[in-house]
Amino acid sequence: MKQTLLKGGTVLSQDKQVGNFTVADVLIEGEKIKQVAPSIDAPDAEVVDASDMIVMPGFVDSHRHTWESVVRNVGTDWSLQKYLGSIYFGNIGSKRTPEDDYIGNLLGALEALDAGVTTILDWTMIMSRDHTEEMIRGLDESGIRAVFAHGSPGEEEYWNRESMLTTIEEAKHIKKTHFNSNDARLTMGLAIRGPEFSSFETAAEEIRFGREIGGVTSMHLGFGTWGAVDRSIEKLHAANLLGPDLNFVHANAISPEEMRLLRDHGGSISATPEVEMMMGHGYPAIGLSLENGVKPSLGVDVVTSTGGDMFAQMKFALQAERARVNDHQLNDQVMPGPELHIKAQEVLDMATIEGAKALLLENKIGSLTPGKQADVIMIRKTDTNMFPLNDPIGTVVQCAHTGNVDSVFVAGKAVKRDGRLINVDMKRIQKLANEARDRVFANYGNPDNAWLV
Repeated sequence: MKQTLLKGGTVLSQDKQVGNFTVADVLIEGEKIKQVAPSIDAPDAEVVDASDMIVMPGFVDSHRHTWESVVRNVGTDWSLQKYLGSIYFGNIGSKRTPEDDYIGNLLGALEALDAGVTTILDWTMIMSRDHTEEMIRGLDESGIRAVFAHGSPGEEEYWNRESMLTTIEEAKHIKKTHFNSNDARLTMGLAIRGPEFSSFETAAEEIRFGREIGGVTSMHLGFGTWGAVDRSIEKLHAANLLGPDLNFVHANAISPEEMRLLRDHGGSISATPEVEMMMGHGYPAIGLSLENGVKPSLGVDVVTSTGGDMFAQMKFALQAERARVNDHQLNDQVMPGPELHIKAQEVLDMATIEGAKALLLENKIGSLTPGKQADVIMIRKTDTNMFPLNDPIGTVVQCAHTGNVDSVFVAGKAVKRDGRLINVDMKRIQKLANEARDRVFANYGNPDNAWLV
């Protein structure tokens, strides 16, 4: 079995039992991490010089609408209402072609890999079986690890029980056809409308179906002006539906009592702090989660409005929470300090191991633990924004950016080396993406702030 030895790097394992190392080796055997130690003797291994690198687990994005890469940046000044009215409800997102979804998912997944994101939850909006097949093809071709969260159409008139039953039958077919094994690089979950975008009975039926097929069931919940009023988590608890397989996206406005129900009965939070702060979802639920015993995960959400990397999300999560607490103290005429409220390590956890837990993949990814899948990234510590290296964790969270990502491995296979994606024809990708963008805007309208080239 092929072995690869990452030699002499600064290792952030994200596993307290393994620990962190100023200098250490990481041995990959086949698809898995074999050993992490200060020095490893592996005479038959391919040696990769990691002496100028921070070696760590790949980032885990627990919430991304991947296809939207082909309409990138159209919503930089959009509110949530504008986004929903432009992308959903019979508009752009509801009328893509299967070809659009193939290149959208391929480009979006490559963007993630290039930025050191080795796993995503692809929160889909299914249109037809052909669209679904093309979405899966794009993800698979990219080489990323993904949870394909099978979703519902975006047009409001289809958000009824008949549509829900049709979607469930389609999901059964896709599960049987593509996702028979939970050990594969691509696995399946559900992206359901949830109790705030459908009837409670529909949401309950979809949750039960999610448990029938296994995997995570994700829903948007608890944000905007309705988030605090609906008390959806309390309703799910009363119906005995809470569990660790439920992933709640945003949850900005849920009550502390509801967050404690998640702590006691299971369920994860996906915070997307940059998009939430700009679009009007509400203040990110980072502090609300932590103060009530729930460790959140992070997601990019939509590249219609922001970039597709986790470095930005870590910074937004960290500083939004620090600013919240600092402001409360200043209003009480107390200077913050000497220690800040939330640490960089906690946010790095959100972008790695907590993301893995949210996707029910913590036994496979999220840390450099021997026996787990070798989803590993190497970040150059010799770039001008990275040296001299004094605090590796703080440097990754506060200073690093996508340009520092030198190498990316998924299941032991290199998909990026020396700062470049491997075996990717970027001219072809760009051509297909531009054609998809032009097709969408020509057929379904040009958003009022899109500058077409």
